[in-house]
Amino acid sequence: MQEAFARMQRWAEGRLPALTRYRRGESLPILLHRRRIYIVPSAFGAGFAFLLMVMLVGALNYVNNAALLLTCLLGATSLSSMLVAFRALNGLRMESVQAGHAVAGEPIDVHLHFVSSGRPHQGIQIDMQGAQDAVALRPNENAQITLPLATLERGWQELPRIKVWTTWPFGLFRAWSWLYPQERVLVWPRPEIFGPPPNMPSDNEEIRQQWRRGDDLSALRDYRPGDPIRHIAWKVSARHHSLLVKEFEQPEGKQDWTLDWRTLEHLDNETRIARLARWLGEAETMGRHSSLWLPEEDIPAGRGRSHYERCMNALARLP
Repeated sequence: MQEAFARMQRWAEGRLPALTRYRRGESLPILLHRRRIYIVPSAFGAGFAFLLMVMLVGALNYVNNAALLLTCLLGATSLSSMLVAFRALNGLRMESVQAGHAVAGEPIDVHLHFVSSGRPHQGIQIDMQGAQDAVALRPNENAQITLPLATLERGWQELPRIKVWTTWPFGLFRAWSWLYPQERVLVWPRPEIFGPPPNMPSDNEEIRQQWRRGDDLSALRDYRPGDPIRHIAWKVSARHHSLLVKEFEQPEGKQDWTLDWRTLEHLDNETRIARLARWLGEAETMGRHSSLWLPEEDIPAGRGRSHYERCMNALARLP
């Protein structure tokens, strides 16, 4: 019987919003009010109601005023808990949605920001595609819930419907509502596991030295007018017929990686994207500067987390 009641409850949760509201995205913020909050007895509540009926029949049969008073008090309390469950959701507002970063096939963290009204909201459960978390808010308080969202492929992914529910305070009634924010999350492409390296500069270019003022002494040369006096090697010059000047060198920085979509014309689009994503990850790990050319965007050379995120976002947005 309990399983049958649970199936009926799940059916009601799934069908009532579909019958009374359009199944389409809503712009933020989303406010919960009396027209979108649904309440049904829980399995425990149904059992408790059956117990009250037995107590009522027994009290009337034996004309027991004390038992009748107790039954009426318990019934009034249970009905009052239905109002408390409604007020726990009423006035709750979803203010914004933010998403982290993840590659296709890995869960992405979705941050849901809620704001309470002038009353407390106790025992609130947030459910999104099986991921669940709980929150309690004091009056006029903000809270953030982070739930993982499964991803399958790169690009924009619509957020699913989010169920907000509670059985507060006694678990006798289940109040719930559906939120369908009109928001999307951007999923990064999954880098390929193995593949060739990008077009690297030659070894001679990689070790090329830039002769200029630096910290490491490299050689001595003849004095030229305009050379700083402090760079003259006086002790060595004393043993020669001319002045000698210290030459300093500083290694030239590592060459930038130029990642160009056009150099991978022999590959299909998704393989190109996966390879460019791998090269970007390797450049980020090695601390190299990298630039990215795409058909719809040309990103100049840079490095660091912000540059990596910008390039991966550009790859994810490709058609």
